[in-house]
This record gives sequence, C-alpha cells and structure tokens, in this order.
Amino acid sequence: MLDILRSITQEVSTARNLEQALTIIVERVKAALTVDVCSVYLVDHDSGELVLMASDGLLPESVGYVRLSLEEGLVGLVAQRAELINLDNAPEHPRYRYFPETGEEWYHAFLGVPIIHHRKVLGVLVLQQHAEYRYEEDLVTLLVTIAAQLAGAIAHAEASGGINGLNGNAANERLPLVGKPGSPGVGIGRAVVLDVEADIDDIADRPVEDVVAEQERFLDAVRLVREQVRNMVENVSANLSPADAALFDAYLLMLDSDSLIGATQERIQGGNWAPGALRDTLQEHIRVFNEMDDPYLRERADDLRDLGRRMLVALQPKKSTTTGYPKQTILVGEEITASMLAEVPAKRLAGVVAVRGSSTSHTAILARALGVPAVLGVDDLPVGRVDGLSMVVDGYSGRVFVNPPAELKREFRRLQREENELSADLQGLKNEEAVTTDGVRIPLLANTGLLSDIRPSLSSGAEGVGLYRTEFPFMVRDRFPGEEEQRQVYRQVLEAFAPNPVTMRTLDVGGDKALPYFPIEEDNPFLGWRGIRITLDHPEIFLVQIRAMLKASEGLDNLQLLLPMISTLSEVDEAIILIRRAHEELVEEGVDVRLPRIGAMVEVPSIIYQIDALCHRVDFLSIGSNDLTQYLLAVDRNNARVADLYDSLHPSVLHAVRSVVLAARPHKVPVSVCGEMAGDPAAALILLALGVNSLSMSAHSLLRIKWVLRSFSRRRAKRLLAQAQAMEDPRAIRELLHKALEKKGLGGLIRAGKH
Repeated sequence: MLDILRSITQEVSTARNLEQALTIIVERVKAALTVDVCSVYLVDHDSGELVLMASDGLLPESVGYVRLSLEEGLVGLVAQRAELINLDNAPEHPRYRYFPETGEEWYHAFLGVPIIHHRKVLGVLVLQQHAEYRYEEDLVTLLVTIAAQLAGAIAHAEASGGINGLNGNAANERLPLVGKPGSPGVGIGRAVVLDVEADIDDIADRPVEDVVAEQERFLDAVRLVREQVRNMVENVSANLSPADAALFDAYLLMLDSDSLIGATQERIQGGNWAPGALRDTLQEHIRVFNEMDDPYLRERADDLRDLGRRMLVALQPKKSTTTGYPKQTILVGEEITASMLAEVPAKRLAGVVAVRGSSTSHTAILARALGVPAVLGVDDLPVGRVDGLSMVVDGYSGRVFVNPPAELKREFRRLQREENELSADLQGLKNEEAVTTDGVRIPLLANTGLLSDIRPSLSSGAEGVGLYRTEFPFMVRDRFPGEEEQRQVYRQVLEAFAPNPVTMRTLDVGGDKALPYFPIEEDNPFLGWRGIRITLDHPEIFLVQIRAMLKASEGLDNLQLLLPMISTLSEVDEAIILIRRAHEELVEEGVDVRLPRIGAMVEVPSIIYQIDALCHRVDFLSIGSNDLTQYLLAVDRNNARVADLYDSLHPSVLHAVRSVVLAARPHKVPVSVCGEMAGDPAAALILLALGVNSLSMSAHSLLRIKWVLRSFSRRRAKRLLAQAQAMEDPRAIRELLHKALEKKGLGGLIRAGKH
C-alpha cells in the first residue's frame, strides 16, 4: 500500500493543473482500493459551497455541476465536522441527500474523509459501494493517509488553477500564497522562473587520467566564477553603496577558501574528476550549514549551493542561453540567491518570491538594500506553473497573488503609491530621536552580521549596534581565524559607528552550528554544546576573540561584549575571569584599551529566575526575543508545520520580559531587546510600556519603529499593556495593538499602504 500511496502522490505533484490532479486521484484510488466509486468534492471559497470536481463511478455530467452547502448531505457533514464518516447504508442517515444527476441511488456504502491542509478543509474524498458494507479499518486508515498526503499537492494545484480556473491560467484571488516577509513593499509584475542549470546532487563520479589537467580545468572555472562575481558587484554598484555591494565579499572569500578550493583539488588528486570532487566538497560544507539552528547562518548554505552551481556550469560546455526580463520582473524560484538577484537589471526588478529562504538570507538583505519587496519560504508555491503569469507581491504580510483580477491590481497600485509617499516621509525622521509624546527617549540600535549591513544601519539613523554577530568570519574559513584577522573585521564595524556603542556577541557556534573544520554530532543540538558552553570549554578560542575585539576598540572605546546562551551564573563568572585576563595581558603588552561593559543574553528560560544574581555580575542585559520565544513555546519558528504557533506576543513571552525588566530595575541594569520582537511595531508598544531601555533590530525596521515611538506616550502604551495582560490569546493581543496603530494613522506599518 505504501508503494501505491507514493505513486499516487508523485503523479498528483506533477499534474499540469488542478483538473488533471483530481482526475489522477479518483482514477488511481478507485483502482488501488477496488471500490465502485471514488469522488473528490472541493470547497469553492467564493461561494462557500462544496463542488463535485472529479469522479470515477458517478455520472460524468454531474462533475462541476453538483453543488451543496456545508449543511447539506453527508459530504457537507464531513467537511463541516472535519472528520471522517463511515456508513454501511448511507440512505438511512438523516443527513443523506439524493442527487439524481450523479446516479448514486444505487450506492449504499459510504466513506467520506476530509482533505485538510494547514487546518483548512479543502474538500472531501469519498468512496462508495453498491452493496451495504462498512469499510474495514485498514482501508479507512489508508484513505485518511491518502487524503493527508494529497492535501499539499491539491493546495499546490489549486494555487495556480483554482476551483474557478481549471485550465491553470487563473488563480483564486481569495487564496493568496503565504510565505515569510523577506523585504517590505508591494511589487506588481510578471513572474520569471529561473531555471537551475546545474544540480549538484546529480553529478556522478568519473575517474580522471590527467590529474594536473583536471586541476587546471577546475581552477579555470574558479577564475571564471570569480570574474562573474566581480561583474555582479559592478552591476549593482549603481544602486548600492560599496558597503552594500560588499555582500558579495563573502562569495569571493569562499572562492579563495582552502577548505573549498583546496579540498576539491585534493579530491581531484585522489582520482575523481572536477565536478565529482566539487560535489563532495560542497555537500560536506552544505550539510554543516543546513544543520545549524541560527537561521542567519543556515542561510549561508544557499551561497555555497549558488557558487557550486556556477562552478559546475563553468566546468560544462558553454551554452548560449539568455534570460529575458520584462520591465516589471517578479523573480521566482525554489530558491533565489543574491547573485541571481544581482543579475537582473535593477530598474526591471519589481519583486522576489521563493520557496526557500527567510528574512536573514542574503537574498532578503540585498532585496531590502535595493528596496525590492520579497516573500520567501512560500511552501505552496507551484514554481513550475507560474512562469509568465501576472503576480502581486506583498512583502509586508508575506502574501503572493497569482493572476490577480484587475481590481486587485488597481488596489495594490494605489497602495504602492502610498507606500512610496510613506517611505519618503520616514526619511525625515532619520536624524530625529525616538522620543515618545510624553518625553521618554528609547535608543534604537541595529542588528548586524555582515559588513554590508553597516550603511543601511547608518542611513536609518541607528544609534549604534545592539547585536553584532561574530560568527560569519569563522564560517568562511577553513580554520579558526587568527587574532589579527578578527581584529581587522571588528575594527571596521567599530569605526563605522564610533562614537556610538557596538555590542559584539562572542562566538555563538557549536552543537547544530558546527564549523566546517570543527564538526559536532549531537542527538539534540538545540539543547547541546553551543554558545558560551563551547567557548568556555575552549578558552584558547575565546581568549583570541576577546583579545581581537579589545585591540579593535583601541582609541575608540565604543565596544561592549555580549555573552550568548547563558543558562547558569557560573558561565558568566568564568567568562568574566577570561575577559579580564585578556585585558590585563593587552595592558601589559602596551595596548591602551579599557575594559568594556559586559552583558548577558537572556534567551534560555532558566536564567530568568536568576536575574537578581545576574545583575550583580553584568553591566547590561539583552533579551534575545527569537530564541526566548522558541524555548518558552517549544516552537521552531522555521518549521512550517508549527510556525503559526510562534508569536512573541504570547502572554508567556510578555510575562517573561516583564519579569526581567522588573528584576533588573532595582540594580539599575539596563535591559535591551534584540530580534524580531524589537522590530515589530505592535510589540514595540508593549516593550515601551514594560520599561525596556533600548531596542535593537534590522536596519529596515528602524525608522518604522521610530515613528511608532514618536506617535505614542508611555502612558498610553501602559494602558494597552494592561488590556493585553488580561488577554489569553496572542492573536487577540495583536489585534488590540494593530487597532491602536490604525487609530494613530500608522496602519501603513503593518500592511501595504500609507494610512
């Protein structure tokens, strides 16, 4: 039966449109289960009715004609209750309804199973028999399994076909595709699906006789790709500053990395041809990145894949292919890398949509820098069926409309104009302070991780850096970077923001964030050897990084140190001893640098109950809202199945933040919040009310949060907090805050448009 299920699912996933998908389902299920009738009813989201969309066994003329409400018939009852019904004699049931068009008066046995995708009933899968017969449990459970497996495939087909567009050229505008907002804005244009020219995993091994010639062929490909990357920088340099274009420095670093180039040459030396050797090297590195918990670092696997494909293409015979880009191009693909995006003429790029990716990917970073709306992580995106179709991208809500009707397009064009006006208005706040209407000042800082983040942060009026991730210089090398290598990187960041503070988080790797040259295998990496745990176990690594940071701050004195993943007080004690030792060593060496302020991240729930003691040890606290929310709610926000449960406005999260702020206040230890919560206009109101001292966020959120804070008084925010604390559902809390934003004329911060 498992083979039958796999075969049906695969056939449905390759269907050209919804009509073909449904036909495959009814024909294959009827044959496999040896029943008299198999039918599929789908919900028409326009009318709210169930429509007989396909059947093998009922009269053909009834397909597309028979409609019933959720209050009608047994099929309606299945959809209404979202549970199966198994009857040996259906006509005896009080909800039975006879449809003469179907010829079903001859059928007695009835089994109806709901087709559910992401909690939404899409339709009902029905089996019928002439005889009075109660379907056995094995068959019932198999049909439930089939319905569950087919739900996603039907959702894919429906996205590009829709119940009112079976030819695959029309989509149901009431059912937008939903992903993760990658870059704010509204994009309207035509989809261009990028074909991947080389698949890393499909490369086969092949022996090579002339090793030297094969190594030279590989190095020629590396040189060609290096030149392509430099050309990309030139292509985007007119629209990006040198600092923004430095995003591609990571590509060039990888192309010079011995762990990538040298390791591949060694494999060629071992007798494998260049593509096969490159495949093995890339897969080794990609596996390490993919297993990481930190989404920012996990996205670096996409960079490796992209470089690998480019090198594989360079190793293949040349092809004369060109991609045409219409005036308003919506770039679409399973994944869109930063280099793919950079190849599109900037004036023609209107939006980006991808199955993979998140707000921390290079794609999102570059899209934000270019001012291009992006929606990533669109699980239900039917990539193979949208090329050339009209598309609207809402980068605020993470929605994508395929083939929207004219009136919807007109509405989004109006919102686009308003959005442009809003962006222009917000620029006027760049040099203004974030001060509430009753005089409370809240410093706004930036989260950064790449040198390319510096300019957007400065141009948004950031008052410093609240979180600088130090991991990336470690990721692009084939060894731990030396003290001087680290110092040069840190110095650039500290100089760019001086005299404003820069909070550098010490190395946060280990467990599921293993380095390519420092692999770690664990059964439960989320609770494993990571963050401060690994650096304390390896003081030689920790001391080198601290020395590099301190040296980089010489003459600037704007460095602050932040310790990640603190779960016990002893970790802080041990780290401070090492930091002081490094400082004393440098002073003895003649380096004129002061001991920086030291802070701890509050992201592991255990430390919340020891804040009082922690405040005796550190100078400031930084609440890592992303990890704290995940740990408190036991939700991986990057897992599509449970992502809807992740909400930083959950009452438990708000209570945790309140506890930290109240416990720190008597000690006069400032508390900041970094992560998505700080950049959320609704959450910013709550954080203001809770008495958080500063907020740190991505650069693109900064001016928007500044507008929120300048529009409210802390007194008003506290009244909203009191209402929110009486609520039990995070959705109700978010609705309350959104209404408050709308009332102040700030609706453009939570959706497309200006008001």
